[in-house]
Amino acid sequence: MKKRIFIPVIAIGIFFTTVSFKSDFFEIAKQIEIFTTLFKELNMNYVDEVAPATLMDKAIKGMLEDLDPYTVYWNEQQVEDAKINNSGTYTGIGAIAQSRKDKIIIIEPYKDYPADKAGLKAGDEIIKIGDVTIANVEADAGELLKGTPGSTVEVTYKRQGKTATTTITRGAVEIKAVPFYKLIQNDIGYIVLSQFNRKTTSETKAALLDLKDQGAKKLILDLRGNPGGLLTEAINIVNLFVDKGEVITTTKSVIEKYNQVYRTKFDPVDKEIPLVVLINGRSASASEIVSGGLQDLDRAVIIGARSFGKGLVQRPKKLTYGTQLKVTISRYYTPSGRSIQALDYWHRDENGDPIRKDAKEYNAFKTRGGRTVYDGGGILPDIELKSAVFSPITTALLKDNAIFDYATKYYYSHQMSDWQNFKLTEADFQDFLKFLKANNFEYETETEKKFAEGLKIAEVDDLNNEIAISYNQLMAAIDKAKDKAILDKKVEIESLLTDEILKRYFYREGLYNYHINHNPEILEAVSVLNNDGRYNKILK
Repeated sequence: MKKRIFIPVIAIGIFFTTVSFKSDFFEIAKQIEIFTTLFKELNMNYVDEVAPATLMDKAIKGMLEDLDPYTVYWNEQQVEDAKINNSGTYTGIGAIAQSRKDKIIIIEPYKDYPADKAGLKAGDEIIKIGDVTIANVEADAGELLKGTPGSTVEVTYKRQGKTATTTITRGAVEIKAVPFYKLIQNDIGYIVLSQFNRKTTSETKAALLDLKDQGAKKLILDLRGNPGGLLTEAINIVNLFVDKGEVITTTKSVIEKYNQVYRTKFDPVDKEIPLVVLINGRSASASEIVSGGLQDLDRAVIIGARSFGKGLVQRPKKLTYGTQLKVTISRYYTPSGRSIQALDYWHRDENGDPIRKDAKEYNAFKTRGGRTVYDGGGILPDIELKSAVFSPITTALLKDNAIFDYATKYYYSHQMSDWQNFKLTEADFQDFLKFLKANNFEYETETEKKFAEGLKIAEVDDLNNEIAISYNQLMAAIDKAKDKAILDKKVEIESLLTDEILKRYFYREGLYNYHINHNPEILEAVSVLNNDGRYNKILK
């Protein structure tokens, strides 16, 4: 019944901006009136006291939940957060923090920013802000950390079981789109591009010009872990390396005005410099526009692992009282015509999950030079490396914070003053496995989910007693297979552990410097750039 109430209201967000608005006007008005009267009667007559704002929030979520996950409602605070993310500057404590039950965890303090100056470290658990205990706050307690520049806030936190307090003086925080760049191997420029905000093109261009002045004759652009951002910035990044007037992406929609062709508008900075782009499974959206565009134009060699596969474009639409709807308006396509969208949210399986296109169904396309590339599942690199892959087990470890929590444990039990020769030992890895056991790390595979569903059906058919022994044996076999999976993915896990541990001691700057000398994807990129024959063969 709930679905029948909410689903028609979806039309409010869609048809108001379509050419079919007039023909659907009566139906839209009818459904709005039904919903309004229902909402009014429910609030006036329900047996218990209800909060109108809570009911409406649930109604909105119910209305949007069957669409794609990128079409979302933003309250006033979320609107402000989005503005900050796009602008690249804000006032606060200068740290990535995560709200968990009854506490806020410091994930990463930025070097020399307020949280860092106040002595906070990754893994610290903030339990009190000023006089407010986090456990007593129903809303996002992280808002209490924000304030005007120069204002102070006292926080109480736990570290390794001990409670302490510190005072943070809030200040301006700059979110760099290019947090690191450096000349390596005497003539190779290396640029880390972490997000696409309004500063992305200017920072990347400045880094590129500086590296060229230092003697860079080749370039590595690192987009690993970059979740995307502003579409126009992605076009402009490609424009740094290709001619004015090139088509970089085309967007298509049922709404005429959103059918757009995006071309480069400026003269390039360098359209000849040999270029390698690094991507992985967390490179998404704008990162895929850049890597896909450069690949289709045969302008760069792509190295790493298949990208995330987000081929949908969103646009914020203003609502009343400072709120917004971030709505998916179109799909984007690379210069060769590829859609890189991996999940089909409009066709779902029997469990309601979006369908992932099978690799056998991928369509072949041709780059400008005639190379074959495929659609349907992100950008496939020209050179794939296992070290860049995120398998289900490593994804589960990250989601469960197992990597993060072990790095905290490691930091407080090991001294380290030099990042250059650091290597996670076999003893360290075995200790990590013991840590997982001690903390009851568990994750459910898709296989287990399907068998669990089968067992429920067996209960309905009154067959569960007959198959219980076989089912338990099967689950035991799957548990053994999962233990083996951790060992099989040792390279992936060690790479993630190394990154998280090094950040604790040397911040991101130390981590990036370490990567230059040790990271397999960077080393492969250097190898390709130093071999003209191999580089040209890949692109031709």
